[in-house]
Amino acid sequence: MNLNASTPIPPPRCETGVPGLDTVLAGGLPEKRLFLVRGSPGTGKTTLALQFLLQGRAIADHCLYITLSETKEELEVVAASHGWSLEGISLIELSSIEQHLKPEAQTTLLHPSEVELTRTMKLLEGEVERLKPRRVVFDSLAELRLLAQNPLRYRRQILSLKTFFATRDCTVLLLDDKSEEAGDQQVESIAHGVIELDHIRPEYGSARRRLSVLKLRGVRFRGGYHDYVIQTGGLEVFPRLIAAEHHADFPRESISCGVAELDRLVDGGLDRGTSTLFLGPAGSGKSTLAIQFAAAAARRGEQSALFAFDENVGTILARANGLGMNIKPLIDSGKLRIQQVDPAELAPGEFAAIVRRLVENDGAKIIIIDSMNGYLNAMPDERFLVTQLHELLTYLSQRGVSTILVLAQHGLMGPMQSPVDLTYLADTVLMLRFFEFAGAIKKAISVVKKRSGDHEETIREFGLVKGVGVRVGEPLKQFRGVLTGTPTYTGDGKSILFDGDEKQSFVK
Repeated sequence: MNLNASTPIPPPRCETGVPGLDTVLAGGLPEKRLFLVRGSPGTGKTTLALQFLLQGRAIADHCLYITLSETKEELEVVAASHGWSLEGISLIELSSIEQHLKPEAQTTLLHPSEVELTRTMKLLEGEVERLKPRRVVFDSLAELRLLAQNPLRYRRQILSLKTFFATRDCTVLLLDDKSEEAGDQQVESIAHGVIELDHIRPEYGSARRRLSVLKLRGVRFRGGYHDYVIQTGGLEVFPRLIAAEHHADFPRESISCGVAELDRLVDGGLDRGTSTLFLGPAGSGKSTLAIQFAAAAARRGEQSALFAFDENVGTILARANGLGMNIKPLIDSGKLRIQQVDPAELAPGEFAAIVRRLVENDGAKIIIIDSMNGYLNAMPDERFLVTQLHELLTYLSQRGVSTILVLAQHGLMGPMQSPVDLTYLADTVLMLRFFEFAGAIKKAISVVKKRSGDHEETIREFGLVKGVGVRVGEPLKQFRGVLTGTPTYTGDGKSILFDGDEKQSFVK
């Protein structure tokens, strides 16, 4: 090993001003380089570029926006829609260039192909020399491509631009609208880095946007797709979650749900840092059971959060009040948070970012997703659901958070089918079932899996008692075939079952 060999010093980074993007770029764009930002119309290229310049203005960098496709008024409208002012940012537009090229021309906007490329670029370079900017946005390459009129000249012009800016300490963003069907490989090979913005239009719901860094020479970055949104205030990027980066120490202990019989069923309660799946048909009490765990944690002073994909907050409160579970004070205190989610409007990366904020900023100890059926509808397809859910569950596990997933199965009695198999992801699986006995519909609960410890193998009656809440009865030892929905009674003529109140009684 050559001990005298110098270690390469990473280039200084240029923060983009886009929340989350600098995390993807591991600190920002390397300074004094030329980058390509590519995306179809509507993906937010101009907004991203303005955020880049506004960030430069905030640290007293001189910034320049060269627009060949939009007017100054159009850019000001975009900025105003986000509450920004472009004061202090220099702006050169195509119409002002044309006035220098053809003094006799009117002030109307001419087609780019009518402007002579060499003289146009010479004027632009002269303005850069005069203004001496540290950050430059060139919008867009589609217009420059038309001016060049052939690939060879176009490539030479991009190389000329790169050489020119490299000697003037400028960090440059070139915007391109992907008008070339096969992609602009010429610019990709010349640029120091390439950021691509995608616009996905599902058959129903709002459009989804995602970003990827295709290339960034000499430095590390976070690869893959990252969801982002365009909202008032600009782009916000949600970096892809990597669970391995988020280890934390936490106590290994069980958490009680406040119902002694249910705690015994799962050997003392759910363990911290594990995931639990509540599985059963619609109406079997899965959501109420989840609220029971969240409310018990909130009463202990721990932060809990429930994401409701299927119900509104009013319905949840009304059902809880009817069962004697007064959770309104817990919500008012901030210990229990219920957030209604519209699956048609939420990107999976955004959802993961919301969960992370609750865990890292608010200290949430229990996260409930109710239901996975709604979460499934929020994803582009099932493969992405399972992969992203696995990463999210791993992250929560490593942060010591107990996660409860609610999954409704198809059917009411007899054989059940699930829209997606999540049992292998969960550490604990609680199964709820309906069964018929003596002309009445009853409910049963059992634990079919617990990786982190022992559990009862019995099937117990499960009840939601008005004014009382969740109740778990004795093991159904006098029944055979409860899970089929139509059990056979094998007892002595009497069986202890719930009779409609908080007590159990003999049912003949």
